[in-house]
Formats: sequence, C-alpha cells, structure tokens
Amino acid sequence: MSVAVENQDSSADQRSRRSGGREARRALRSAPLAEDIRPVRAGLEGGHFKPLGQNDLERIHEAVLTLLETVGFANAIPSCIEALTRAGAIYGDDGRIRYPRALVLSTIKNAARNFTLCGQDPRHDMVIQGKRVHYGTAGAAVHLVDVEKREYRESLIQDIYDAARIVEGLDNIHFFQRPMVPRDIPDPLDMDFNTLYACVSGTSKHVGTSFTVRENVAPALEMLYEIAGGEENFRARPFVSNSNCFVVPPMKFAEDACGVLEACVEGGIPILLLSAGQAGATAPAAIAGAVVQAVAEVLAGLVYVNAIKPGHPAIFGTWPFVSDLRTGAMSGGSAEQALLTAACAQMAQFYDLPGGSAAGMADSKLPDIQSGYEKGITNVMAGLSGLNLIYESAGMHASLLGFCLESLIIDNDMLGQCLRCVRGIEVSDAALSIATISEVCLNGPGHYLGNEQTLRLMQTEYFYPAVGDRFSPKEWNEKGKPDILGRAIAEKKRILAERFPRHISRALDDKLRARFGELIHLPRSGMGG
Repeated sequence: MSVAVENQDSSADQRSRRSGGREARRALRSAPLAEDIRPVRAGLEGGHFKPLGQNDLERIHEAVLTLLETVGFANAIPSCIEALTRAGAIYGDDGRIRYPRALVLSTIKNAARNFTLCGQDPRHDMVIQGKRVHYGTAGAAVHLVDVEKREYRESLIQDIYDAARIVEGLDNIHFFQRPMVPRDIPDPLDMDFNTLYACVSGTSKHVGTSFTVRENVAPALEMLYEIAGGEENFRARPFVSNSNCFVVPPMKFAEDACGVLEACVEGGIPILLLSAGQAGATAPAAIAGAVVQAVAEVLAGLVYVNAIKPGHPAIFGTWPFVSDLRTGAMSGGSAEQALLTAACAQMAQFYDLPGGSAAGMADSKLPDIQSGYEKGITNVMAGLSGLNLIYESAGMHASLLGFCLESLIIDNDMLGQCLRCVRGIEVSDAALSIATISEVCLNGPGHYLGNEQTLRLMQTEYFYPAVGDRFSPKEWNEKGKPDILGRAIAEKKRILAERFPRHISRALDDKLRARFGELIHLPRSGMGG
C-alpha cells in the first residue's frame, strides 16, 4: 500500500472518529434528563429585570387607588352591583361603582396567592408564586398560518386540537390556553364547548379557555367534572382556568363576561382577570398611564371575585397592548410592549399577587427574522421580570390575528433560550472553577474539552436547541443546507402523524360523546381513530 493511500485511510479514520465523537455527544445531549437537573424547566425564578423603581411602583399604586375611588366602573350587571356593594363598594347616581381605598387594600391582603394551576397530569402542575416563570400559549386568532403556501386561512377546530397535541410534547411551553377560535363552528355554545373539548383532549397540561355567555359554562363544567371523575375531584384539582375579559377598557364592565365570571367562580374554575387596553386607543398612550389603567381594572375584578367567593384563585392579568400611533394598529412585537409587560409583572410582585401578561405576539406574518427578534425580545424581558404566566408566548403572528403550528416548534427552542437567561449564572466555589483552571493550566492539556467539569455540566448547565442550526458551514452543506423553518415543517408533520394523546381514555371519550354527541364536532378520525 502506498504512503499516499495510507495517509488517505488514516485521514478517513480520523474524520470517522471525529464524526463518531460528535454524533455520540449529540446522542448524549438528546437523552432525557431528570426534571430537577435539566438546564431549563418550568418555574425558574426571574425578577432580575426591573424597569420600574420602588418610587415608581408606589406612585402607580397611589394613582390606581385614586382612580378606583374617584372614577370607578360603568355598566355593572345587577348581580355584580349586589356583590360589590355588599362588600363595601359604592354605587353612585351616575351608574358607576367606586371602590373605597380600604376595600381594595383589604382585598389585596386576603386574596389567594401561592396556588397551583393543575394539569390533568400532575407532572404539569404549576406553582404560581413569587417570581416563578412559566411560558404558554393564548389568543383568539382567526387564521392559521400556512407557511408552505405563505398564506392565511380561517382556523378550524381541528387546528386547535392539533396545536394542543403539538404543545403536549414541547418542554418549554408549560400550559395551553386556546390560541385560535374555530371559524368552522359559528354557534357560540358549540364553539365554546368544542374549543374546550379539543384543548383538554389534545394536552394533559393546564388549559385556559373562554366562554361567550354565562349559559355556556354549565355544559362545560359537566364535561370537566366527568373527566376529573367527579365535581369534588375537579374542585380539588382544577385543570382548566377561565380567561375572562370582564372589563371593556377604559373602566367599564363587560356584561356577558361578568356573567361568565360569576358562573366560573361558582363552578370552581380559577379566573384569569384580563384587562387588555390598547395604549393610545383604549388606554393612555403614556406607558406608565397604560399600566395604571390596567392595574386599576384588574384590581376592580379582584374585588369582584372575592366579593363572590373570598380567596378564590384569580390571576392578576394586566395585558395592556401597544398601538403603532401612526396607524392605530396593534404592535405586539414592539419594545414598548416588552416594557409594558415587564412593568405589569413588577406590579403583580408589588402586591404579591400571581401575575399573568402577554409577550411573543409578533407583528410579523410569518416565522421569519422579524418574528424571531420580536418574540425573543418580548419573551426574554417578560421572563427576566419574573412574570408568573407569560401568555401568547409561542405560535402567534400578525399581532394575534394568525397562529402558526410550525412556530410552536421553533418558539419552543426560543423559549428554552429565554428560560436559560431567566435561570441566570450560578456563582459557587465549584462554579468559580479555581481548581479546574489550575489543573488544566498546570497539569493538563491546556484546554477543557475532556475535563470532568465540562462533561458533568454539558447537559445540566447548557441548553441545546432541537431545531435550531448550530452546524458548521461544512456540515450544513453536507446535510443539504437545511433551515429552521424546513426542519419545523418536517417535525410538525411527524408529530401530527404520530402523536395522539390518550390521557382521556377511549372509554371515557365514548361516554362524553354519548352524553354530548350533539355538541362535539371534532371527528374521531381527526383524533387518530
């Protein structure tokens, strides 16, 4: 054998060994880790980013109390008036309900906090307290984004179920609030019921949903009690919460939503008290003013809930949105939105109340570079602020008008990076690495590649994307020049062909279909049989 051939063989062997080593390391990194040693996980503590100083928080608080005491709320339904005046609110001759300062402060003091939002599977339970961070979906998009055709079409009930079963397997999306409305089901009762059915059938994570009118809550509760194995079981572990827009900004009650709120409180469903004013349109253009109005509106709802049932679990859902003041259009992917969301997180912490707000609402119509920077900026700032529940963080486009299944998969990677930022840097004697640096420099090979510390921390300290590209240009070329969107499309198709959750047994689903057959529109064929 010639020297040239020997050298070629030797080079080939070395390349093979290097490639084999890389593949082995990749396989090691992809192996599942125990929850307590994963580099990112639900409930990591944030709170490092604080756009508001302590004096700012106090001034906002005082402005809120002044508004509640002097401006109050219009359009309360009779049962709302009865509950609030019984608790100590004042119903004026002008038809507005006003809140004495002492009533608001007492409610804040005695409100529920440090509670758990349960999943159907207990491993998905979320403890909502302090600055523990959880990312999830939400929204009421009326379109599904078809990335392969680069077009929008109306969203269907099947799309909601498909989104739920994709989220079921994505580690960095911790809860599933319905992200779309089924445009193929026009009847409000059928729409509400089927939305909930598709969500709870598609994922065992905590689910958030909405109802159009009070009467639509009863059949939903009946279904939830059946799934839970009885009303008592559901009340002990409610795995669904109600996203409730009880207020029409500025400072008016939403009559139908108030009826829904009362029915959900009575039925044992936790409430997301959602105020969604749009800065420059239905809320002040000043960012601080938009925060003031949102906080006032949500505290009014907190008094309402506690007047009906003291201590009922309610989430401080300040969701002020941003307008592009040139056009009036919503701008969910803006830096101003990121600041608003972080400021609302601080106000929830100021009151020690469980907080939820929105981030990740890209203005971009497709999962592109614009979408990436808009989602990344707003989601990481929300996480760093220590917001407990970050809604609309994945999948959303066109400022809540479009939802994309491929983006769920891409955004799961992005949220993993956000969570790694939330986790921060551990500084301990071991992490300072004096002994490791000394060993490598004085006795070792001069690098850390095979060092015991490197091997030990490579899985527990570092986050690795599932579809993001970290190949070298040479590897990327050899693999056919893949891009993240192509990989997400392929992964979506694989999941939808293979993953059909069975946390609700076939026997129980048969029972539900026998009881609610006239209401259920989602066909068995779309659920894997």
